[in-house]
Amino acid sequence: MIVDSALYRHGSRVPVDCGPQDYSLLRREVRDEGDFVWLGLHQPDAEELARVAEAFDLHPLAVEDAVKAHQRPKLERYADSLFLVLKTLWYVDEDDAVETGEINMFVGRDFVVTVRHGEGSELQSARQFLESQQAVLDHGPSAVVYAVCDTVVDAYRDVADELQQDVDEVEDSVFSPTRSDDSVRIYVLKREIAEVRRAVQPLRDPMRRLAAGEVDGIDAGAAPFFRDVLDHLGQVGEVVDNLETLLSSAFDAHLARISVQQNDDMRKISAGAALVVVPTLIAGIYGMNFDHMPELHWTFGYVFALALMFGSSAVLWVFFKRSGWL
Repeated sequence: MIVDSALYRHGSRVPVDCGPQDYSLLRREVRDEGDFVWLGLHQPDAEELARVAEAFDLHPLAVEDAVKAHQRPKLERYADSLFLVLKTLWYVDEDDAVETGEINMFVGRDFVVTVRHGEGSELQSARQFLESQQAVLDHGPSAVVYAVCDTVVDAYRDVADELQQDVDEVEDSVFSPTRSDDSVRIYVLKREIAEVRRAVQPLRDPMRRLAAGEVDGIDAGAAPFFRDVLDHLGQVGEVVDNLETLLSSAFDAHLARISVQQNDDMRKISAGAALVVVPTLIAGIYGMNFDHMPELHWTFGYVFALALMFGSSAVLWVFFKRSGWL
């Protein structure tokens, strides 16, 4: 469906005399140099996107990618227009899950069509920001590309901050004195970090090209804005790499702690077994039915045997306690 459509002239939004779905009429409202249309769509079906493609002369291969979604971040040129794919991310803290969506952008000399899939990274805030910044909006469609990229990358930073908090919690749990089973959560976080990396890594090259002013159809004067986005993207990439390293180290530490705990348990089991074995050995010897045994007919033999059992157990208990086995 259409989220919003507007005509911009000299850095300002201007009213138009056509309905939001009159795509051809909307584009014909572009009369002066610098005028452009920004059409925003959310999960359109193939029929609706075909009408948009006809009105704005979009390349069929790019339209097919926009309909199917699930594309890798990329920047491609088709004839006189650009096709940019961005992965959107948002974080669900209850499940330690990074959810993904997608934004497809068709950028021409006098139009921008954004096709959004998924619930994350709404673009209304980006549109409102541009409409309040006439100096930025004067760059035309390039300003829209910048605003959308900036909004998406800012969401990456929010997701990275949430992941950082969860990794800190895992580290605290791994190194806490109480026993915990963190292996499942570590695996889940590593998987979600990989999801973030799949959105961040492929986007670096398109952002670098935009920041260097190497893309035809993008105003070279907008390069400083894209350099800012590239810097933020680089920061997110560094955070993701660091979190991956920290989680690997935490997992190794978790396995080491499990090994140490198992060894500690075995020492305690061995010490407990020794405390039982020695009295059992004494009882077994005195339980033999031989006629000629020491203290067999002694009046205090029974008391002596019990004292020997308890005494040997007490000596072993003191020894194991001092050695840390108990």
